[in-house]
Amino acid sequence: MRSAETRRLFFALWPDSAIRAGIEDRRQRLAAPSRRSVPTHNLHATLVFLGDQPAERLPAIEAAGDRAGRDCGVFELLLDRFGWFARARVVWLGAESVEDGQALVSRLRHFLAEDGIETETRAWTPHVTLFRNVQARPEFLDPEPLAWSVDSFALIESIPNRPYQVLRSWPLQ
Repeated sequence: MRSAETRRLFFALWPDSAIRAGIEDRRQRLAAPSRRSVPTHNLHATLVFLGDQPAERLPAIEAAGDRAGRDCGVFELLLDRFGWFARARVVWLGAESVEDGQALVSRLRHFLAEDGIETETRAWTPHVTLFRNVQARPEFLDPEPLAWSVDSFALIESIPNRPYQVLRSWPLQ
């Protein structure tokens, strides 16, 4: 249960307005598989989900972002496929995993672990969730590719009934 002393946090790739519009354009070309679409202003690609964290851990989490971003360069995600995660019941727009993106995820997990902050360990699948509560795998064709030049990452807070809040962002060199 979330309390005033906890914050629901995650590190993410946060698209600029042009990429966000490109994602939305591709989503609109799908026959909506669910009434629960992710609000356009919340579209993102999660790097590391932290869940509910004690508020006093925020400085350590930001320090992990500081350290992880060093020596990570700009990289490209080619969003070129729709997919479905059956267990989570979501439809997404995604890309093949890229080495530089995976390195950033690994560095974030490593520095968070050094500060005693546990994260999930499953492989990173770069994707942007488009629809939630999808009951069955929809039929779809792959979209026109969208090249996303990733030049930063962000720490995001999820607050119920509000748009996601960007707490801080870090440039990639």
